[in-house]
Amino acid sequence: MLHYLHTKNVGPADELEMNLSPRLNIITGDNGLGKTFLLDIAWWVLTGTWPITGNGKGVVPDRHGALIVWDAHVGHELVRQSSKYHFPAATWPNPEIHQPDRANSPHNAESIVLYQRVDGGISVCDPLRARSPTVIHAYRNGYQFMNDHDRANPPGVLQFRERDIWDGLFAPDKRVPTCEGLVHDVANWAIHPGSMEFKHLSEVIAKLAANERFRLEHKCKRVYPDDARDYLLVSGPTGTFPISHAPAGLRRILGLAYLIIWLRREHTITAELLMRSKSPSILLIIDEVESHLHPKWQRAILPNLLRALAPDYQLQILATTHSPLVLASIETTFDPDQDAWLDFDLEDRAVLHKRDYYPEGEIGNWLASDAFNLAEPRSIEAKRLLLQPRP
Repeated sequence: MLHYLHTKNVGPADELEMNLSPRLNIITGDNGLGKTFLLDIAWWVLTGTWPITGNGKGVVPDRHGALIVWDAHVGHELVRQSSKYHFPAATWPNPEIHQPDRANSPHNAESIVLYQRVDGGISVCDPLRARSPTVIHAYRNGYQFMNDHDRANPPGVLQFRERDIWDGLFAPDKRVPTCEGLVHDVANWAIHPGSMEFKHLSEVIAKLAANERFRLEHKCKRVYPDDARDYLLVSGPTGTFPISHAPAGLRRILGLAYLIIWLRREHTITAELLMRSKSPSILLIIDEVESHLHPKWQRAILPNLLRALAPDYQLQILATTHSPLVLASIETTFDPDQDAWLDFDLEDRAVLHKRDYYPEGEIGNWLASDAFNLAEPRSIEAKRLLLQPRP
């Protein structure tokens, strides 16, 4: 789990400091103030890589003294680490390890990490496959690599573009897939009676898509004459269709749910092979959690994620949103002891505030809140008409 993040002289703000809550952390703010930047930084401090949305090259500061500080687990100890940007080498060097704030912390050790990026892809990290902090730190300096793909994908880190999630991920010059992909795996799970992966995926999709009543069938069919794969069938409000024809919102939910279950399965296998304990925790990073979702889904996605995953994992979520429906959706589930609302404002530069979360009771009230600062839930033209002086 990630507990603390501090940046200085890098990104849109002179300085940002964020204490993360153990369950849900929701980030709001206008475009360009640093929400995605914070998620990219969180991914980097946990994995030693940058997401491939920026070609894996990472954040380049334009001021001296650029610094990132964070508290996260190394083994079973919660330790403070920092990295100061080195301009001559144009890199963020190996982090310095500081005295542990809470040695032998009772919190869980390194988490499985999934980052659902704004480009539709998903980056994942398995802490067991990442071997050790020493190996991960070496990758930050770009050693031991033959090509850019290896530099962006050290052991334990896989970066899926949206097509890779569905069709599989192959390492360069290797004919053996790293991941077979959603189309192959889910169809394979569906035709095997008693498959726990299919059962779990079906349960997660049923909870995440409850408002639309989508259900995975134990049936597959050939769809394309030039594609030898069989595609899983899904039943929904308009009938039954192959997942190749899934609407955008369902595709996003399917991709996330599939990789969570696939990664957990791979993590279990790795733990058995290495005779290591499994990580009980997942850190889920989501950029624009409402992306492609109808307002009905936006109003339910975060509570449904907690309902679908929290019973099986210790779950920490770090998510950004532009949707008042998302903020309204957590009014009955928000717990100040384990959840936080973090909001960007623009003063001289971007400033991040931890806001007190109070239920607004009505979506229009959320538009007028600190999250969005819109006085009225109307169009610009309607607002102008209302502000015109009466004759």
